[in-house]
Amino acid sequence: MTVTDRSHELINTAAQAAADKLAHDIVAYDVSDVLSITDAFLLASAPNDRQVKAIVDEIEERLSKELGAKPVRREGDREARWVLLDYVDIVVHVQHSEERVFYALERLWKDCPELDLPEEAKATRGKAEEHAKLRAAEEAAELDGDWR
Repeated sequence: MTVTDRSHELINTAAQAAADKLAHDIVAYDVSDVLSITDAFLLASAPNDRQVKAIVDEIEERLSKELGAKPVRREGDREARWVLLDYVDIVVHVQHSEERVFYALERLWKDCPELDLPEEAKATRGKAEEHAKLRAAEEAAELDGDWR
């Protein structure tokens, strides 16, 4: 089995929407050979709950407006730590950066082919690591300031 044109269209639109809302580490996998319930997974993350919500809202809005697609299921809303949008053809996971590291979904799907994404989405790779280093440096500077 392979990813359908419709799934590619959904994945690319969702990836672009996530990139436009500054999501980190956007990646998509063709899971059609290992799962019968969906063609592809899109993973994206953000450093805080508010941004997770903004990314999810943007993906939903763009898929609805541009492609007439509405999720059949949306889970994880209240906490905004990990929101799952199920569009049947694709499943979108938007996670808080800490959840992304902890659950490491990439490890589960690493044997599945990675799907090509829009350039803006590809450019988000490594952003979570950059953000974590920046936060660590800020926290160290704050602690250093407390000792003086």
